[in-house]
Amino acid sequence: MGSGVGQGSGGGTGPKGGKWNTVACRLRIGSWDIGTLTGKSIELEKILQKRRVNIACVQESRWVGSKARNVDGYKLWFSGVVKGNNKVGILVDRELRESVVKIRWVNDILMAIKVIVGGSTLNVISAYAPQTSLDEEVKRRLWEALDEMVRGIPPTEKLFIGGDFNGHVQSSTGGYGEVHGGFNFGDRNGGCTSLLYFARAFELVIVNSMFPKREEHLVTFWSIVVKTQIDYLLLKRCDRGLCEHCKVIPIENLATRHRLLVMDVGILMKRKKRFVWDQSRITWGALSKDNAHELESRLTNMGALKSSGGR
Repeated sequence: MGSGVGQGSGGGTGPKGGKWNTVACRLRIGSWDIGTLTGKSIELEKILQKRRVNIACVQESRWVGSKARNVDGYKLWFSGVVKGNNKVGILVDRELRESVVKIRWVNDILMAIKVIVGGSTLNVISAYAPQTSLDEEVKRRLWEALDEMVRGIPPTEKLFIGGDFNGHVQSSTGGYGEVHGGFNFGDRNGGCTSLLYFARAFELVIVNSMFPKREEHLVTFWSIVVKTQIDYLLLKRCDRGLCEHCKVIPIENLATRHRLLVMDVGILMKRKKRFVWDQSRITWGALSKDNAHELESRLTNMGALKSSGGR
């Protein structure tokens, strides 16, 4: 995560600064259905570090419990109640993990964290939507819980959602131009109609539909028989300008058919300027020959006086 520190300004001797500089901080947020965390945690950490992902939402971790665990350079919070169910988690890198101020474990398929970055409060939600073939009651509970979570976020705070929604939103906007940028892959199905309704209701945008990309950077699920897009990143429509980039990284597979999806956002941070001690300086540019002789004489006399005083 890059950031800068401004320099102090002003004249005179003594500490300078005390004012605030606004600097841009690049934050990379990812989402990845990893299949399972068992036997993969170290490899996952290496990939996230290599790809400079600061915060990663993961799905299908299959770890039981609502707790935290250190994974080399990252801290992982995961949520899972029933053994064998899907489970979700969120990883935060070394630089940000101490800035996490709240964790909310909801159930096996939904959890959230709150992070303070500079002067901004970020809410990050990791979600896993049941497959379209599952009971409608299960899917209804997911959307009701997600609805309740988002309603509880103050309008001044930022929101990022990463998840496997097991649905296709279609490559064209299809009447959802306010949430869909028109650069998705595949045909729409019932699984993502709920996602589109949800995004419209809460004035969100589907980030990976906003950037024109080659097919390999759009497809999030790839197998021998099918390639499609079912994993998404969302943010508030009013924060759309913060998002600088979004794409799939196809070459990192972690032995899963899902691909790592990332977006880069710019968060403005206020940093206090450093204190810089100013020292008196001699301007030599206006020194003439006569002045040089006079200065030499004065310095010689000063040396003699110091020498005399030391005996």
